[in-house]
Amino acid sequence: MLAESPAGPDGLIKDTTTAAFRQDVLQESLKQPVLVDFWAPWCGPCKQLTPVLEKAVKAAKGKVKLVKMNIDEHPQIAGQLGIQSIPAVLAFSRGQPIDGFMGALPESQVRSFIERLVGPLGASAVEDLLKEADALAAAGDAAGAAELYAGVLAQEPENVAAIAALAKLHLDLGDLEAAKRFLAMAPAAKANDPAIAGARAAIELAEQAASLGDVGELERRIEANPLDHEARFNLALALNARNRREEAIDHLIEIVRRDRSWNDDAARKQLVQFFEAWGPMDEMTVLGRRRLSSVLFS
Repeated sequence: MLAESPAGPDGLIKDTTTAAFRQDVLQESLKQPVLVDFWAPWCGPCKQLTPVLEKAVKAAKGKVKLVKMNIDEHPQIAGQLGIQSIPAVLAFSRGQPIDGFMGALPESQVRSFIERLVGPLGASAVEDLLKEADALAAAGDAAGAAELYAGVLAQEPENVAAIAALAKLHLDLGDLEAAKRFLAMAPAAKANDPAIAGARAAIELAEQAASLGDVGELERRIEANPLDHEARFNLALALNARNRREEAIDHLIEIVRRDRSWNDDAARKQLVQFFEAWGPMDEMTVLGRRRLSSVLFS
């Protein structure tokens, strides 16, 4: 199978195991970024992504390496890092996860991902519109971004990136019902696309946070009893809803540090939902994965 191809003679591409992960990924990433491709033999999109990854890694000429992990044979690392769907790719540098993506991205997006890590390797109109819309959204121009996303949908009515972005824009504006309406536009065949899954997770978090109590009361409970994991867990949800995301991360990490098994590993699972809602390349996702990794692999 494509995903089972042996390592190339140049050593840029190889398979790894749970036992070899620290050496093949964490130690090797001290020299240059290492991409970890989490895959399984039954995963069709994995077979589509593997040759695209290999081509882009070879084009980088040693600036980045690719390590492939079969999660059927070696599920532990993927589970600890919160990988819930495949294909999934995480980039490690200096022993820490720094970026990532999910799904079988086209070659242009894979190349762009690697170029963010190591510089140029060597866009369509829709891709240009999406980039411009993303920039406007990041700058706080929700109206301008929405107009451009709508322009994308006029050309590609099933473009999941634009649908998910519009859902999140309305969620950020506090219009939960509008966010749900946009999410409903996603074609059923793409319901598990990472962008759609992320928007859906963000909506679920917003609904969950609406039912929580006063933040001050939760903080007082934790001050009175630092082992009140339920209060700390709910506080993390409430803080995330108020866009105090780093504080939310820290409270969930604290639960993992104190009692990993609490409530069937609920704190780590909640972090994974945060990462899905924020997106794999969001700065808080990168920060959260790094801090979680430090706890899990220390």
